[in-house]
Amino acid sequence: MKWLKNWKTRTLLIFAVIGPGFITANVDNDAGGIYTYSLAGAQFGHSLLWSLIPITLALIVIQEMSARMGAVTGKGLSDLIREEYGFRATFFMMVLLVAINFMNVVTEFIGVATSLGLFHGHFHGHDLYISKYVSVPIAAALVWLLVTKGNYKSVEKIFLTASFFYVCYIIAGLLAQPNWTDAVRATVMPPSRQLFWNKPYVYMLIATIGTTIAPWMQFYLQASIVEKGVTARGYKASRLDVILGCIFTDIVAWFIIVACAATLYTSGHTSIENGADAARALKPLAGRYAYLLFGAGLFNASIFAASILPLSTSYTVCEGLGFESGLDKKFGEAPVFYWLYTILVGAGATAVLLIPDRLLIKVSVLSQVLNGVLLPPVLIYMLLLINKSSLMGKYVNGRIFNVIAWVTTAIVIVLTVTYVFVGQ
Repeated sequence: MKWLKNWKTRTLLIFAVIGPGFITANVDNDAGGIYTYSLAGAQFGHSLLWSLIPITLALIVIQEMSARMGAVTGKGLSDLIREEYGFRATFFMMVLLVAINFMNVVTEFIGVATSLGLFHGHFHGHDLYISKYVSVPIAAALVWLLVTKGNYKSVEKIFLTASFFYVCYIIAGLLAQPNWTDAVRATVMPPSRQLFWNKPYVYMLIATIGTTIAPWMQFYLQASIVEKGVTARGYKASRLDVILGCIFTDIVAWFIIVACAATLYTSGHTSIENGADAARALKPLAGRYAYLLFGAGLFNASIFAASILPLSTSYTVCEGLGFESGLDKKFGEAPVFYWLYTILVGAGATAVLLIPDRLLIKVSVLSQVLNGVLLPPVLIYMLLLINKSSLMGKYVNGRIFNVIAWVTTAIVIVLTVTYVFVGQ
């Protein structure tokens, strides 16, 4: 019975620390993630599936590094950068982070606009739909009130529950009856070299990396580990949380690509211009209700990510630059924190109202490409920090982790340069 007692103890320990890793990985299956994976399947079929195995491996390594630094040092990533490399380096990283996250916040409100735009109705013979000029301002106000007047930890728990919506894509992928042999082969074997000289393919590959390993995730996860009070002693269970989150989110990504390849790519719908195009991938599961299912799920993901992203940005910037922060403080006690959060939400919502509808999906995917392009600076700082024995002690990176992380950094840089210089 000793093994049963040990198993129960380990299970309780896992549930005690579960959350930060799983939430961080799955909050990235937001509007930008859904549209990027959907477009990857619609535009290139199974040709990008091979990338998910190395991306998942890199995601696990990078997220584990973030969590380990948080558990060992008890400090957030921006705080460590400021302490070890000074204010200038921190300010540079914060400017990049705000710029990236602003684009991501815009993408979340694009998700709100396109998701609610799928809900059509009829009233006295007139076809009615929810305009973005109505849905986005209301959503922005809801998000602001939810975080500033509500309980942030409750928001995280709700999002953790809502993230299981993506199981629908797994079911849709199964019901779409794809060519499983081709899908499995494409997952384990890279495509022909010619595709890597195809500019749209390289663009989508960078977007796939950027939407899966977003820079903001590293700051958010490390801060979450610190806030939850995870220490080096209880870190093993937290590592399992990180690994499970990374695997689950990329299984979902695999099925989104497969579902869209089987339903959109095979029928010739190789471009996704709006939410209705992407919703067709759920038709094998929901039939004529596919639009409602897709719209509800996308709205869920977008509204909670729109809450978490600007809030995590405010925490990170204020932590890094030494300003007061926290929802337990009043506006006058932490003005920079609250004003940054308010500006990110307000400006992000306003930007969506100014972007033409035909460009909304393109802007969503572009934001994920920028995530990928700006990922290397974050990874370089992380690698320099985690290999400092004075900071990490015996918890410095091993050789394998260093190789995987440095190779990931180099690959993203090479892909970016390739995209800039290759032909059409």
